[in-house]
Parts: sequence; structure tokens; C-alpha cells
Amino acid sequence: MDHETEEVEPQNKRGPKGPSKVLTDQDFNMLLSMVRIQCTQTEICEILGMSDTTLNRRLKERDYENFEDLYKKHNSEGKMSLRRFQWKAAENGNATMQIWLGKQYLGQREKINAELTGEGGGPIITRVESFFVEPPSSD
Repeated sequence: MDHETEEVEPQNKRGPKGPSKVLTDQDFNMLLSMVRIQCTQTEICEILGMSDTTLNRRLKERDYENFEDLYKKHNSEGKMSLRRFQWKAAENGNATMQIWLGKQYLGQREKINAELTGEGGGPIITRVESFFVEPPSSD
């Protein structure tokens, strides 16, 4: 006796706003790009057109615990890229970036000498005054 097997497509879940959105490979790559430039989960959900609940569900399907798990694993890639661009700018002669990196990594500081003087370059004259106020009478 032959039994024909019929493939049943899983039904898309429906949320209050309609069918639950799929996270395509293209969407996932865009998600990773947004994480690398430090976008928030709210911003990413708005761009992808899905709720945070749906996003977390789709990430579980891709072997991530949730958005936070994905973020921890990939946001440092964006920081690394930014750092690479900063070093490249410094190597290409960007003096502002060279100074900033020197302050960050070499402990370099600008020394500012400030001297306060009074009128005509003389001393600063200070005066202390005190006065008493009579408390209001309780008549």
C-alpha cells in the first residue's frame, strides 16, 4: 500500500498586525551592519518592520539566544572598524586624529598655564564684607 506524503508548509504566525515577518539572509546581513554601527534594537526593529519579540524569535532560529546575544557577539566588529579608520586617518597625516590618539593611548596632555591678575596686571584685590540682619520682630 503506497502512502503519499504530503509536505505541509508551516503556517506563519499571526500577530495583532498580521503575519509574522521572516528574517531573510539579506535582512540578517543588514541587521549585522546596523549592530556594527551601534544601532539600538528599537531602531533595527523599525528598519526591519518587526517587533522585538519577532526579532528575538527569528534570532533563535539562527542559533542566537536573543538580540542581546547577537549584539554582544558583533558590536565589537564595528568598534574595530572605527578604530581602524581612526588609525588610518592618523597614518595619512590627520593631525587632529594624531593628537587625539596620542591623548588616548600615550597619556599626552596639553599643558595650560593660567595666571590670574588684577587691573593693570597687578594683584587681585578681594574684599570681605559682613553685615547683620535683624530678625523680624515677633510682635
